[in-house]
Amino acid sequence: MLRPAVPDAPIGQRIDESYAELSPQEQRAADVILAHLDDLALYNASEIARLSSVSKATVSRLFRSLGFADAQEVRDHARALRSQGIPLGGVTLDAERSSAIDTHLAQEQSNLAAMLTTVSDGRLGEAAALLGRARRIVVIGLRNSYPVALHLRQQLVLGFDDVRLAPQPGQSIGEELAGLTDGDAVVLVGFRRRPSGFGRVLDVASDLRVPVVLLADSSARRHSGRVAVHLECPVDSVLAVDSYAAANSLVALLATESLAVAARDSRTRIASINRLYGGLDELEHRS
Repeated sequence: MLRPAVPDAPIGQRIDESYAELSPQEQRAADVILAHLDDLALYNASEIARLSSVSKATVSRLFRSLGFADAQEVRDHARALRSQGIPLGGVTLDAERSSAIDTHLAQEQSNLAAMLTTVSDGRLGEAAALLGRARRIVVIGLRNSYPVALHLRQQLVLGFDDVRLAPQPGQSIGEELAGLTDGDAVVLVGFRRRPSGFGRVLDVASDLRVPVVLLADSSARRHSGRVAVHLECPVDSVLAVDSYAAANSLVALLATESLAVAARDSRTRIASINRLYGGLDELEHRS
């Protein structure tokens, strides 16, 4: 019996490592699994056998070769990987799978509704008040959270004079945290698959007494007691990768609320920016 080189590896990696040693029938079943990694948790051994035109016994043998006891363990494995934000495979949105678009839309709507319900309890206003009163704002985004942090910084800098993004290319987070006080604010974006040093950023912010707004999914709840406000936002997806549509919607809400807290200063800065746009001829003119 074959054993994957890395027993705890995702199933796709296990197949890649063992593929050359599989029988032709097992390879056909493995091909079907690789083509359905995104929704593998929905398939049992009989369905995989039917799709690959092999026997159920062949599929069961393949599962054992890959280090799984049975199809249920494979489904549990697939669910666990997606719950951790690990991409499994792609969804082909062809005519045969047009329902995938509808399913994707339903999940996006569910994420958005869940986010709005969570932040409507007053925590959005609390976060906005912290940012609106802050002398300096540092927005931190690590790994896949960086694009969301970048977008938030771009929205906030329209109305606030000192909004920084960390880490900058080639720089460390410590350089951005140095000098912060309780009159400043940190927005820490921390969606799942966070790096191991995530908690240490919170430790340093706590030592500096800087209030932290945590923008993250439910996997970060264990950090909620260490921050001023936790704005929770799901990134669940029926596709191969997590979705940040609701997260970017939350960014728009947070930025809008924060600008409203410091409305007069924000309007002054926005007017100044608009004059500079014109002086630098930076924006495309309307036809």
